[in-house]
Amino acid sequence: MVLEVVNKWRSVLLALCLALIALPAHSQEGRSPEQLIRDSIDELMGQIEGRRDYFAENIGELEALVEASLEDVADFRYIGASVMGRYFNNASPGQRTRFANTFRQTLIDTYAKGLVTFDYRELRVLRGQQEPRYEDQASVTMEVVATSGEVYPVSYTLRQRDGEWRVVNVIVNGINLGLTFRNQFDQSMREHNRDYDAVIDGWSPEVGVEELEEGGSA
Repeated sequence: MVLEVVNKWRSVLLALCLALIALPAHSQEGRSPEQLIRDSIDELMGQIEGRRDYFAENIGELEALVEASLEDVADFRYIGASVMGRYFNNASPGQRTRFANTFRQTLIDTYAKGLVTFDYRELRVLRGQQEPRYEDQASVTMEVVATSGEVYPVSYTLRQRDGEWRVVNVIVNGINLGLTFRNQFDQSMREHNRDYDAVIDGWSPEVGVEELEEGGSA
């Protein structure tokens, strides 16, 4: 039963990266964040569908695909600074860069391994998205429909930089992943007496199964 719940939420977490992985930063002109997310889902699933067995045997190729796509869409320096939170200012430039790279690599490893077993019925970007409060920020909401029929809301936060939209945070079932990772970084810093290098070397972000199962507030 525990394994079943873990696998279920692993699949839901993988859904979080579907739009993030394939968001095509090279041709954003004239498209809204909503359309970019919608197009990215179609693009990624077109690359994965029918080739899961192949990628399962050639995980390195899938990791390369994920890495190339993440590089174009996610603002890892912004995300890394946000996750480090109040510790960011006292970190050296080298530590800031190393953490951003480490955080990026953990996403690549996690998502690449899981994409080949991702199980879902439907991914749908909702229409009538909420108007953004600021011109350089946007939120796009979608739903992941599991094979069991359960529906999980997913909300992407995007930030415009140099005229291009980049994903900077994700909320699933009311759980703010950026805030969750920040709390984990803070806890690790306290456990390691603010040893930045030890925290970065041991970084392995997790989202608790019980937390996700119960949901939360955005």
